[in-house]
Amino acid sequence: QVQLVESGGGLVQAGGSLRLSCTASRRGTYAMGWFRQAPGKEREFVAKISWDGGSAYYGDSMKGRLTISRDNAKNTVYLQMNSLKPEDTAVYYCAASPTYGSLSLSPDYWGQGTQVTVSS
Repeated sequence: QVQLVESGGGLVQAGGSLRLSCTASRRGTYAMGWFRQAPGKEREFVAKISWDGGSAYYGDSMKGRLTISRDNAKNTVYLQMNSLKPEDTAVYYCAASPTYGSLSLSPDYWGQGTQVTVSS
C-alpha cells in the first residue's frame, strides 16, 4: 500500500501560478500523476510522469500551461501550473500506479486532494 500526500494548493488570482507537490509514503517504480475534479463535474486526468521521469503526458484541459516533474530521492512529484484560469478551480488529486500506461485510466493509489481556487 502506498499513501500519497498532496500540498501546495490555495487561492491564486487568474494568470498566476501554483506548484503542487505529492509525496509517496515509500519508494517504488511507480508512475505518478494528477487528476482534478471541479464542483459538479467528473474527475479528469491532468498529467502523468513515468517512474524514471523519462516520459510525461498531459491532458487536453491544461496542456501548454503545465510541467510535471519528480524527485525520486524525495519520493515526490510536482505539478507546476501557470497562467491559471478561474475554470481551473478544482480539487487536485495525486495518483500512482505500477504501470505508466494505466495511470491515466485507473490509478491504483489516490491522495486525499488539495483545493486550488483561481479568482477572476
